[in-house]
Amino acid sequence: MTRAIRDFSNTMPKEAFATVSADVIFASSRFPNYKIGANNLIIDGKDDQKTLSMKEVVAHETALLLEQQKRLSVRDLASKFEKGLAAAAKLSEEARVREAVSLEKHVILKKLRDALEALKGRVAGRNKDDVEEAIAMVEALAVKLSQREGELIQEKAEVNRLTNFLKQASEDAKKLVEEERAFARAEIESARAAVQRVEEALQEHETMSRASGKQDPEELMKEVQEARRIKMLHQPSKVMDMEHELRALRSQLAEKSKRALHLQKELATCKSGEKNPLLYELDGPEALGSILRILRSSDNAPEISEFSVQWYRLLTDGGKKELISGATKQVYAPEPFDVGRVLQADIFSEGQHITLSTTGPIEPAPGLGSYVEALVRKHDTAFNVIISQMSGVDHISESIHVLHVGKMRMKLSKGKTTVAKEYYSSSMQLCGVRGGGNAAPQALFWQVKNGTSFVLAFESERERNAAIMLARRFAYDCNIVLAGPDDRSLSSAAQ
Repeated sequence: MTRAIRDFSNTMPKEAFATVSADVIFASSRFPNYKIGANNLIIDGKDDQKTLSMKEVVAHETALLLEQQKRLSVRDLASKFEKGLAAAAKLSEEARVREAVSLEKHVILKKLRDALEALKGRVAGRNKDDVEEAIAMVEALAVKLSQREGELIQEKAEVNRLTNFLKQASEDAKKLVEEERAFARAEIESARAAVQRVEEALQEHETMSRASGKQDPEELMKEVQEARRIKMLHQPSKVMDMEHELRALRSQLAEKSKRALHLQKELATCKSGEKNPLLYELDGPEALGSILRILRSSDNAPEISEFSVQWYRLLTDGGKKELISGATKQVYAPEPFDVGRVLQADIFSEGQHITLSTTGPIEPAPGLGSYVEALVRKHDTAFNVIISQMSGVDHISESIHVLHVGKMRMKLSKGKTTVAKEYYSSSMQLCGVRGGGNAAPQALFWQVKNGTSFVLAFESERERNAAIMLARRFAYDCNIVLAGPDDRSLSSAAQ
């Protein structure tokens, strides 16, 4: 039997292997990062140095998601989560590819180490040293590859966690989208129902309006008037009852005042001791808003129309007599200037002189002061009037005009037409009508700058006196005193 001995030195000559130079310079101290591409081609990893690592890609995507989370809507957020989930799946796929490549690297390194081990037993000397150094480099590359595999495993775990997180977030976003969509649909349905109700109500209102519009307006007016008449007949208002009671009380008060004045006159006559009583007397309430008349107190007295009459004011301090210009009738209606003063009437006839006077100062009208104070707060007050005379000529038309008493001027108008307008000035005259029958307590005399005069009749004595007091109040604020003809001395004394 022949024994076979393995002796590579005889079978393989040294010249069969090219020697490795000792001064060889490697491009890198680590094993190149090869990749297997299409058609099993090996691709050098240094050609893909710009490719980001898996950790950097995951960190970049996470930062973008956190940055945009606050300003994204629910729909956009769900879309971003879906994109992130797709990116995570892509990263996971890349991780599996890298794991397969790493496994191939281990196989290649193992084969290379085995080849170097086999080569080590066949060479000697300096070449053997080079082979040992190559084996050491291969082992170092194997260690680094193992470390890289550990990092890949950790990155894979992080990618898996991120994938799970993105899946959960995507599901939550989808739920939110569905909830918002359901809420929006409910709101839309509610709005549609409300719009439909409003449209139905409008249609019903239009139908009722058309039905009511078909009725004859005259018939409707008759029905309203008939309803008002029935209401007035069967349900009298409390205001009307109070007005009737107030009128009755006023009439009773006037009768009592008249009786009291008569008693005061009789008492004054008794105190004076006159044996021959006066032939004439003053009749009427001695208060603002009333009318004073000169009447015969005896049947033997001649008619008053045969005599001349002149009315005066007596100031309470000193008893100074002031003539009332134009007051030459047997009747006189006191005006606001007469309040607090005694009125006197002198009767002259063929050498006879008879003097009549009120028993006391003229009293103010109840509640007139507070009424005027309430009107002062307004910028302009309107009174309905009728023009009785214009520049001394009777005015035929009895149409209603409006007298505006303002803070700076007075204006008389009819509708949009202005009859007279005058700012307060020293040439303006304003007073009560001096004479004129039973309507004197409701009428005033107004003369403007150009000489045009008006006699205006008011609806009541209260409004006439309020208009005079209000105009004088506003004029006084403008340093103007409004008075009647030849009343400037009286106004100066009052001021």
